[in-house]
Amino acid sequence: MSPDELVYLGILAASIPVGFLFRYLSPPVKQGAALLVGLSITIATCHIHTLHSLVTVIGTWIIIKSSWRYAPALSLSWTFLYLLFFRLVTWFGLPSPTPFANAIQLLLTLKMVSLANEVHSFHVEKKKEVSSFAKSQVIAVLSQEPSLYDTLTYSYCYVGIMTGPFFRFQTYADWLRQPSPLALPGRVPCLKRLKLVPVYGALFLAVNSVFPLAYVRTEEFLAENILFRMFYMVAVFFVFRMRFYAAWCGAEAGCISAGLGCYPENALSKPGGGPTVNYSSDQTTDETYDFKTIQNIDCYNTDFCVKVRHGMRYWNMTVQWWLHHYIYPNAPFKAYTLRAGWTMFISAYWHGLHAGYYLSFLTIPLCIAAESAMEAAVRAKLGPRGQNVFDWVHWFLKMRAYDYMCMGFVLLKASDTINYWMSIYFVMHIIAVCCIIVGTVLKGGKREGRRGEKMENVEEKTGDKTD
Repeated sequence: MSPDELVYLGILAASIPVGFLFRYLSPPVKQGAALLVGLSITIATCHIHTLHSLVTVIGTWIIIKSSWRYAPALSLSWTFLYLLFFRLVTWFGLPSPTPFANAIQLLLTLKMVSLANEVHSFHVEKKKEVSSFAKSQVIAVLSQEPSLYDTLTYSYCYVGIMTGPFFRFQTYADWLRQPSPLALPGRVPCLKRLKLVPVYGALFLAVNSVFPLAYVRTEEFLAENILFRMFYMVAVFFVFRMRFYAAWCGAEAGCISAGLGCYPENALSKPGGGPTVNYSSDQTTDETYDFKTIQNIDCYNTDFCVKVRHGMRYWNMTVQWWLHHYIYPNAPFKAYTLRAGWTMFISAYWHGLHAGYYLSFLTIPLCIAAESAMEAAVRAKLGPRGQNVFDWVHWFLKMRAYDYMCMGFVLLKASDTINYWMSIYFVMHIIAVCCIIVGTVLKGGKREGRRGEKMENVEEKTGDKTD
């Protein structure tokens, strides 16, 4: 492991016992202590680059105070333009930010855009209440506009400050106001989330030592058998998954120990978004709670869901919620595939400027189009046994598609990514294009294709309510 990874691991490990201590603090003390710890971590790891995050926070607060009506669009523009400056600071003769500063900046961007949208919703609902003389029934709306201090404490809250998960300001405010945090579940769900982390960590170290990424960039690798070259991407994606499974499960444990994102099960919470229905919480009864609000990874479904589009739903779940609510609805396209492509482009930009991100993320819409075409043209016409076989083949190709796209995500450079894809003859791109062609020929006209797209939109909506 690199020194930076050891620092990440140390922060994750320390956040778990610290979280249990925070349950003993009163709301004002908890708020100030969370800021103090988070700011200390930021300054210790980012040094002078802490100013980047501070400028982003102050700029967003000024936007919100100046014009809440346009705050969502302006905050998105401000934070994303600042991300561009942040990544190009060396062009201006400034020192390159640390990896820790980059991690904090990424999560802060999500928080600031979400905060602007939450404040906008607060004012909209407040105006409706005044005009209708009735209390708003919209779920999880702020009770008041956050002050500068509230904004700073939310931005630098130590929980998940580098590793995530993303959580809304409303989730943070609910955490501060918990009436009896010591009565909420903690030890059992925390241990449950941590129980496989040693396994993920051991598998990461073992497989990474046998299949190092650097070997892909060598001439010796290109001389290997094509089957070995194709298998290598399977191993690389496995290492990639194990690393993030361990990190995100650990990050979730840090949230659980502090009680962040703990809501009654009847709140029907969503990762990132929090409660989706009005709920009642009576801690004098045997209330059942969950931590779905801060769940960032579903390891089982990431590996064993059938579709490419569903694989995204179970990976980095809180960020997927953010993209689904703040980017996807505002895409400048109506067609599902184009809207998905736009969302993937924004996701790639958020991750960084490396060409490998864009090559990988923009392959996803192609894969989605391929699976949609084959589902409409082939699966829909099969019987139960045939559909079962189709789903297993679909799952196998889904995993290979993610193996393939992962190479661009980790190799980063366009030349390295294209060289690898070329070494295996762009196999997944070719399979995807062939599936689209076969699906178009067999589907029996545009009407069925449109029906498939409508069914997908319904599936996305119902999935957002029931997952």
